[in-house]
This record gives sequence, C-alpha cells and structure tokens, in this order.
Amino acid sequence: MTVENGVRIIAGSMLLLSLILTHWVHPGFVWLSVFVGINLIQSAFTGLCPAASLLRRLGLK
Repeated sequence: MTVENGVRIIAGSMLLLSLILTHWVHPGFVWLSVFVGINLIQSAFTGLCPAASLLRRLGLK
C-alpha cells in the first residue's frame, strides 16, 4: 500500500467516524469533519501532511 492510499483510508475513516459520532453522540463532533477537510486542503497547498508523515514512519512507501 502506498502512503497516498493510506492517507485516503485514514481521511475517509475519520470522516465516517465523525458523522457517526455527530449523529449518535453529540453534534459537536461535526468539527472533526471540518478539521479533516481543512487538513486535506492545506496539505494540497503545502505538501505537509501529518498522516503521511506517520505512515512513512510506519514503513509505507
């Protein structure tokens, strides 16, 4: 698996988790979705992605 695919899996999982938590736990969890979206946008402009760095340290290429 590549780092890019790993980042997509993490982002998609976080968004789904956020939607589930927002629906069943508390509406404030919608901010997790906002954070993930903003992080994806800033990583597209800057090339810096904390999830990609973590996945590289874990051995993905």
